[in-house]
Amino acid sequence: MRELYLDNGATAFPKAPGVAESMYNYLTKIGCNVNRGAYKSSFEAENIVYETRELICELFNFNKTENVIFTKNVTESLNILVKGLLKPGDHVIISSMEHNAVVRPINSLVERGVEYSKVMCNREGELDPNDIYGLIKPNTKAIVMTHASNVCGTILDLKRVGYMCKERGLYFIMDTAQTAGFLDIDYKELNADAIAFTGHKGLLGPQGIGGFIVNDELATVLDTLVEGGTGSLSDKEVQPEYMPDKFEAGTLNIPGIYGLNAALKYILKEKVNTIKEKELFLLENFLEGILNIPELNIVGKKNLINRTAVVSIDIPTKDNAIIAYNLYNDFGIMTRCGLHCAPSAHQTLGTFPQGTIRFSFSYFNTIEDVKYAIDAIYKVIRS
Repeated sequence: MRELYLDNGATAFPKAPGVAESMYNYLTKIGCNVNRGAYKSSFEAENIVYETRELICELFNFNKTENVIFTKNVTESLNILVKGLLKPGDHVIISSMEHNAVVRPINSLVERGVEYSKVMCNREGELDPNDIYGLIKPNTKAIVMTHASNVCGTILDLKRVGYMCKERGLYFIMDTAQTAGFLDIDYKELNADAIAFTGHKGLLGPQGIGGFIVNDELATVLDTLVEGGTGSLSDKEVQPEYMPDKFEAGTLNIPGIYGLNAALKYILKEKVNTIKEKELFLLENFLEGILNIPELNIVGKKNLINRTAVVSIDIPTKDNAIIAYNLYNDFGIMTRCGLHCAPSAHQTLGTFPQGTIRFSFSYFNTIEDVKYAIDAIYKVIRS
């Protein structure tokens, strides 16, 4: 039996060509730390770390390499940004499509006097930015939003949200876990103050490496979440205030940065739009095929407008978990079933508490994979 991986919304597989080799080269031939040694291998590693910051700048049209911060994933990035910014008495606005990477950190701050409002999206996961105006209060400090739903793939209109934040003097923080590497994301065009990213999804890199880009204004007002050694100002017992050291305490995941470096070079060479077109081509064929299966419901959008290559289905007369299990057990198809760490999104989409079966395609999938998946879904539902 063949195996078919369709869970790229959780983590991309396979990784980009060169990722494993780059990490192996570091681990077997370099292996040392950065900012700690005055010897050749340490300088080589520092050059790769710096080059990776430059590649992130190129990807997001950002122009300040020292304001590219590395973390272990987008969740850590969002925790740093949210908890470093919001203080008792502050108010923040989020969307109803948020992942728990946004909702849980904010809810943890409610006990400390932070309040938030949730702007409701429609049953297709779409955001009307005009609905935000009625939620803005005198103490509103920021808007934090996902760029696209990890449940149904709908892309939120964050360009208008960014303009609104600029107009009202609010900080704007974006979660690009589902869009980095799939959409051309222009930091300047979006009027973002910070963009959080992860390396292991659309960026086709390894797990354990992520980060954020941040402008000087927000970086100055953010408190640090973690303090410790940086290899700089070692005569001081307080965290450096300059970037990126302010937010990069401890040893970085250098093997992960090497892997991300190779992945970013691959994406920039292939072009983000080329990746997007291929994935949407696969999704279009998948949607056309499953629309002919009356037993299932497609959750969210049924077309290609303003969406990623992520689609969820619900089978009202069956147990979604059993269907997902049988897809793997009988056909080797790997999906993600459940609530996808996004209960608010499922409530918005009308799929709470049963959840959905999510299929998420990669640049490395083929039209044959799509046809195989459609046939398997039909057979499992009818069995």
